[in-house]
Amino acid sequence: MKLPPIHADLLAARVIPNVDGALASQLDLNPNHRSLAMFTVTLDDVGVTALDEATKRADVEVAYARSFYAGADHASGPLSGEFIGILSGPNPDEVKSGLDAAIQTVEYDAYFEALNDEKTHCLFAHVVARTGSFLSKEAGIEQGEPLAYLIAPPLEAMYGLDAALKAADVQLVTFYGPPTETNFGGGLLTGTQSACKAAADAFRDSVMDTAQDPKRY
Repeated sequence: MKLPPIHADLLAARVIPNVDGALASQLDLNPNHRSLAMFTVTLDDVGVTALDEATKRADVEVAYARSFYAGADHASGPLSGEFIGILSGPNPDEVKSGLDAAIQTVEYDAYFEALNDEKTHCLFAHVVARTGSFLSKEAGIEQGEPLAYLIAPPLEAMYGLDAALKAADVQLVTFYGPPTETNFGGGLLTGTQSACKAAADAFRDSVMDTAQDPKRY
């Protein structure tokens, strides 16, 4: 069963061609990086995936990535959303290219899936065919390895992770114990691309099963 997609909204984006030294120091930038590109979105895991994609398509690094407490519904302002990502690079052209790649991922490639008509119950079961530098570091794997990026509300995430790990030859390399900053849970699993897809499918099926009959055990 195909679930309706929930795409993140890009709320704001800016480029700093030549960052001030004090801010560069606080962000612990690569000494050769003087330019920044930043954005905010309404779904944090989509933002993380977008940052990783940027590292594959431009000469950029992730300088900052943070989820906001309680999620976009409790944002501090209309442009805050749920997540801020900052890319650094050697010049404005590179960070703009990275930002373009991130925005494309947000708008088209990575999305949550709705479990109900109101779209208030959702999951993220995204397979990254080839990781960039950001998710590779997060997962402790070699760059270019596949990942299943699995996120759901707390109980659904734990039940789904168990099913995913049993469904395919995958390894849990990062565990997001609930509650995360946005009150979800989940993890990153690695294996072959086909194994990651099978794990993501099992995760989705288990979360859907829980959503359809939550008190049956």
